[in-house]
Amino acid sequence: MKLKFKLQPYQTNAVESVVDCFAGQPYVGGITYRIDPGRNAQASAFEEGFKNADIQLADPQVLTNIEGVQRRQNLPVSESLVSSAGCKFNLDVEMETGTGKTYCYIKTMFEMNKQYGWSKFIVMVPSIAIREGVYKSLQITADHFAESYGKKARFFIYNSKSPHELEGFSSDAGISVMVINIQAFNARGADNRRIYDELDDFQSRRPIDVISSNRPILILDEPQKMEGRATMEALPKFRPLMILRYSATHRTQHNKVHRLDALDAYNQKLVKKIAVRGIQTRGLAGTNAYLYFEGIDISKKAPVARIELEVKLKSGEIKRQLRRLEFRDDLSVTSGGLEQYRGFTISQIDYNHDTVEFTNGVVLKAGEAAGDVSERDIRRIQIRETIKAHLDKERQLFARGIKVLSLFFIDEVVKYRDYDRADEKGEYARVFEQEYELLKAEYLSELALDNEEYRKHLAAIDATKTHNGYFSIDKKTNRLKDPVVGAKSVDSDDVDAYDLILKDKERLLSFSEPTRFIFSHSALREGWDNPNVFVMCMLKHSDNTVSRRQEVGRGLRLSVDQHGDPHGSSGRRPRHQRPDGGG
Repeated sequence: MKLKFKLQPYQTNAVESVVDCFAGQPYVGGITYRIDPGRNAQASAFEEGFKNADIQLADPQVLTNIEGVQRRQNLPVSESLVSSAGCKFNLDVEMETGTGKTYCYIKTMFEMNKQYGWSKFIVMVPSIAIREGVYKSLQITADHFAESYGKKARFFIYNSKSPHELEGFSSDAGISVMVINIQAFNARGADNRRIYDELDDFQSRRPIDVISSNRPILILDEPQKMEGRATMEALPKFRPLMILRYSATHRTQHNKVHRLDALDAYNQKLVKKIAVRGIQTRGLAGTNAYLYFEGIDISKKAPVARIELEVKLKSGEIKRQLRRLEFRDDLSVTSGGLEQYRGFTISQIDYNHDTVEFTNGVVLKAGEAAGDVSERDIRRIQIRETIKAHLDKERQLFARGIKVLSLFFIDEVVKYRDYDRADEKGEYARVFEQEYELLKAEYLSELALDNEEYRKHLAAIDATKTHNGYFSIDKKTNRLKDPVVGAKSVDSDDVDAYDLILKDKERLLSFSEPTRFIFSHSALREGWDNPNVFVMCMLKHSDNTVSRRQEVGRGLRLSVDQHGDPHGSSGRRPRHQRPDGGG
């Protein structure tokens, strides 16, 4: 499948907001200069380079342009240019997660090249994860922009061990884009400091000197994560012509020229709607009776409550089972005579308020687990609810050719893949397959004849093949492993896992690929986006609202069908399963 892109007015507005700040700048197709050949090069080694032309406009004119852009968008009007990182032109672009800010700044590169001739761009990112995502975006949009602008950009990821890529960056007369993560120039490791060193394998030149000679336009993706002292001290060394900052959550304000916040994005139907389903726990005084009230079904006779409770089987074994119960059903009878359920006779099932009441006065709300509830119980309930939400959404969208994906965030690989077990299945993988088989059988029994095609599709997918783990791989053992996470950060520089996910991005959208449920590490919450993620489940504790927002962002993108065509936001409600009892 090849993803398709459509020209969206709101994205054009974001591009124009930046480009119009330099209205009046003359078009210059690239200033030529002699690339430093290095100390050991021969005299004949002269090579012509192309750098961005300086901004010809006087500072007051740029400020006037900025003020005009701000007024037409009802933004606060700047009183002056805000200098930062050794550069006096700093523009902030606020775009909500899921609205395509990467697409927008790539399009901005093409538009700036078309109108002003600028051709050297550096996309700077805070982590390898985002770096890989940006590189993938440059790949999949190449043909799209070639159709619009009649040219393709040359792009590469900066690698300290391959500095000769920089010569191509300098000598190419067309649009050249370098993607670099800040660790490549602000960390203290020997490899990271090579950008400032005279390298024997680079004709005794310093990479930073070759880069800065191009007077590049810096584009900072998620700038709020790049405000450390080392980064801020390093940015001036790139000699940027200007700095463009793109984020949904700017921490430091400069000259803001565009804003598309969460409310704007939702009102314009640019993202899917998020429905949050919490699992709450509470004790029941004087009893250890385990109960989980899943929800209410409407039947032809009367509302039916879906309740999980402990049941004593004929063999004497006690297991937890989901039962459909009606008004006046006695849980002590349903449970096979277990004493802890004495007094739990259903006295009311209230569909309007999603509650069930018992004769002993206990009232439960949908999504509540009560009594003897362990951490393991909560995780199983989360997995079950995720599968159920997935199947509900899948049943709605199958006929429209839209494949539904669900994403589980976990904090340890061993919970998905346990190599000490004969089947190598971790706890979550085992629970998933058990709950999936039960729900699959239930849905197949309910599907009407008018859903026969979806029924065949669902019946053909094996539980063991419909989930997959995307983690880093230990090259020595060929086993999945947890990513390396920085001591001061919860972001992962897990190259292998992102490479795997990104390569599978288009394949995952096809019905011919059975994978529909994705297990990945909690740190891998950014840099990868698949437009058809509708349901997310967080199988871990977290009180970090920024992290939650980034995780939820994995499911905001508008979905695509089997032809790669994007669809609107109507009816798309990803679910966000919280493990901490919150609503």
